[in-house]
Amino acid sequence: MQNMHELTTFKLASETFLDSNLQLVSSAASEIFPMIAFDKLDLNLIRVFDAVMEERSVLRASQRLHLSQSAVSHALSRLRDSLNEEIFVRTGKGMTPTSYAFEISVPLRAALHSISLALSPADSAFKPKSVKRSFVIAANDYVSATLLPRLNRRLATLAPGINLMITPSTRLDLAEQIDLGRIDVAIGTFRSIPDRLRSLLLLLQDEVLVCSGVHPTGDNEVRLQDMAEFPLAVVSLGAEGAHSAYILERGLARQAEMYDREALERALAGAGLSVRRQIVLPHFLALPMLLEDSELLAIIPQPLAKTFARSLGFKIKSLPYPVTRQRLDMIWHMNNDNDTAQRWLQEQISAAALDTSQSQD
Repeated sequence: MQNMHELTTFKLASETFLDSNLQLVSSAASEIFPMIAFDKLDLNLIRVFDAVMEERSVLRASQRLHLSQSAVSHALSRLRDSLNEEIFVRTGKGMTPTSYAFEISVPLRAALHSISLALSPADSAFKPKSVKRSFVIAANDYVSATLLPRLNRRLATLAPGINLMITPSTRLDLAEQIDLGRIDVAIGTFRSIPDRLRSLLLLLQDEVLVCSGVHPTGDNEVRLQDMAEFPLAVVSLGAEGAHSAYILERGLARQAEMYDREALERALAGAGLSVRRQIVLPHFLALPMLLEDSELLAIIPQPLAKTFARSLGFKIKSLPYPVTRQRLDMIWHMNNDNDTAQRWLQEQISAAALDTSQSQD
C-alpha cells in the first residue's frame, strides 16, 4: 500500500504540475508518443522507464523506486504495449536498451527533471557552507593533477560538505553517462558538442616537450633532428590502435590523442625524418618514471609540464615546429541549467581553471 501511495502521490503532483505550467513535458511527450493521447498516459511508466534506463537492471530499479521486481516488469510491459515498440532486451548483462529507448530517454529525462524542479521546496536555496552533496566530474589524470588541487582548495574553504567523485573521461560511454545524469561535469577537449550539452572554455593550453634534468640535450633547444634521434613518448586516451584523434559517441566528439600528431608527422616528413622509437601511453601517470634518468622526450600539455618541472625537476622545452593551442572545455547537460548547486560548482571549476591558466604565463 505504501508503494501504491507513493506512486499515486507522484502521479497527482505531476498531473497538477502539468496542468498548470509544464508545456515542456507535454510537447516532449506528444513528440515521442504521437499515437497516444497524452492525458491518458500514465506518468508512472515514464518514471519506471527512466530508472531501468539508468540502472540497466529490474532489481536495482525496483530497489530505487521502492517497488517489487514484478511491479517494475509489469510497468515495462505496459509501456511497451502502449508504444508498440521494444524498449529493453534482457541479456546476460542486464536490461539492454533498444535504439528506440535511447532515442526517447533524453527528452523524457528532461521532462522528469523539470517536474522535480517544480516540486522542489521554494526555500531549498543552495548554501555552500552548509550543503551536503556529492558531484561526479569526468576528467583525465592530467586535469586531475593540475586543476583538481586548485578546485579542492576552493571547496575546502567555501563548501567543506561537498564530496567529489572523479571518473575517467576516457570511458567509452561518457556522453551516455552525462545524458543519464550520472556525470555532472566533464572536462576535456572536444571537436563537436551536441545541442543538448552546454560548454564553457576553461583555458587554452600549449603543448611542450619535457625531459629529465640529465637529458643529453642539456640546456639547448630541441631540434627536429633531436626528435628523430631520441625516443618519444606521447599519450593517447582511448584511441585503440592510435588511428583516431577523436572518439565519437552520441554526437559528442572528444579528443583521444593528447598531442598534435599531424603537426609532428608533417614537420618530420618535411625534413625527411621520422620518429626513431615511440611509446604510446593510455595516461600520463607513467611518464615521470619513464622520463627519469632517460633519453626519452615527451609531448604533454604545458600546465602538466610545469607541475613535473616544479615537483620532479624535469626540463621544459619548446617544440621545434608550430602547433595550434588546444581548448580545454567543461561540458554539462542542459538539464542542469536551473540547478543552483550545479551552476555554483561550474563557477568554482572555472575559477580553478583561471588559476591554472595564469600559472602558464
